[in-house]
Amino acid sequence: MKRMKGLAVLCASAVTVSALGGCGKQADQKGNQLTLTNVSYDPTRELYEAYNLAFAKHWKDETGQEVEIIQSHGGSGKQALEVANGLPADVVTLALEYDITSIQKTGLIDEGWADEYKYDSAPYTSTIVFLVRKGNPKDIRDWDDLISDDVKLITPNPKTSGGARWNYLAAWAFAEKKYGEDKSQIKKYIKKIYQNVLVLDSGARGATTSFVENGQGDVLIAWENEAYLSLRDSDDFEIVTPSVSILAQPSVAVVDEVVDERGTRKAAEEYLKYLYSAEGQKIAAENYYRPTNTDILKEYADVFQTDINLVTIEHFGGWERAQKEHFSDGGVFDEIYEK
Repeated sequence: MKRMKGLAVLCASAVTVSALGGCGKQADQKGNQLTLTNVSYDPTRELYEAYNLAFAKHWKDETGQEVEIIQSHGGSGKQALEVANGLPADVVTLALEYDITSIQKTGLIDEGWADEYKYDSAPYTSTIVFLVRKGNPKDIRDWDDLISDDVKLITPNPKTSGGARWNYLAAWAFAEKKYGEDKSQIKKYIKKIYQNVLVLDSGARGATTSFVENGQGDVLIAWENEAYLSLRDSDDFEIVTPSVSILAQPSVAVVDEVVDERGTRKAAEEYLKYLYSAEGQKIAAENYYRPTNTDILKEYADVFQTDINLVTIEHFGGWERAQKEHFSDGGVFDEIYEK
C-alpha cells in the first residue's frame, strides 16, 4: 500500500517548483512568493496534499502571488507540544480543540480563536469506527466484542494522539450506556479494552500502519476517514460502525504571534477560511471527512452513514474537563492502563 510508506514525518508542499529546506523552515514574504507552514495531525496528509494545490490556485487567482505550503504531521498532542516549544507554524489544523487551547495558553494564539471561523473553527468532522479484516473473522459488531480475550486491538496512545482520545471517549460513552453511572464498572470495562491493545502507537497513522501494513491485531479503532482510506487502497478490510460513537471535531487556528512576525496573516487567515468554501468542503468529503456544509454532506450521502448515535464532547463537560479527568498525568487513563 503505497499510501502508508514513509510515514515518520512528512514535509510536502507540491505547490511551487522551489525546493524546501526542511520541515519547519520558514521564508518571509518576498515579492511574488509566500510560504505558509501548516502543522497538522496524522490522518490529514492526503486531505492537505489535495487542498494545498487548490488553495495555491485560489490564492494565485485572487492575489497574483505564488504560495508554498509546508506540511508537518504527527500525533496531535505531540504536534501541539512542538508548536508550543517553538516549531514555527502559521496555522495549526489539529485533532481536537484542547490541543489548540494548549498552544493558546503559551500566548502564541490569541484567546477567542475558536470563534474566528464557523462551527467552533472546525471546518469538517469525523467519527470513530472499527476497521476489521475481510470477512470479519472475529465477528466484531460493537464495543462489547472488543473485550473478548481472543480479540487483539490497535489504537494510538491518548497521551500523544488526539484521535486516540476520541477513541477512548467513544468507548466510555458506550460503557456509560451499558453501566449507567457506575464508574467502577465503566473503568473496568475500559481497562479490559486497553488490556487487549496489542500496539499503542504514538499517532493515528502509525496505528493504521501497524494494522494494515504490519498485519497486527484483529481490530483497528480508527478515525472514519482513516478506515475509508484503507478500504480505498485495499479490499482486505471492512468497516464496522458501532452502535455508539462520538462526533469528532478537528480544529483549526492561525498562530497569531508567528503570522504577525512573518507578515503572513492575510494568507494564513484565507487558508483556513477557504476550507469552508464549496471547493474546500468537497476536498474534505473526497478524503472522507464529513463536510460541515450540510448541502455538500448530502451530496456524499452514499459515503457517510448519518444516522449513527453520536455523543459530543459536551457530554464529557468539554475538553478542559475531559482532559483533566481522563488524560492528564494521574487521570483515569493512567489509573487504568498497564503495559
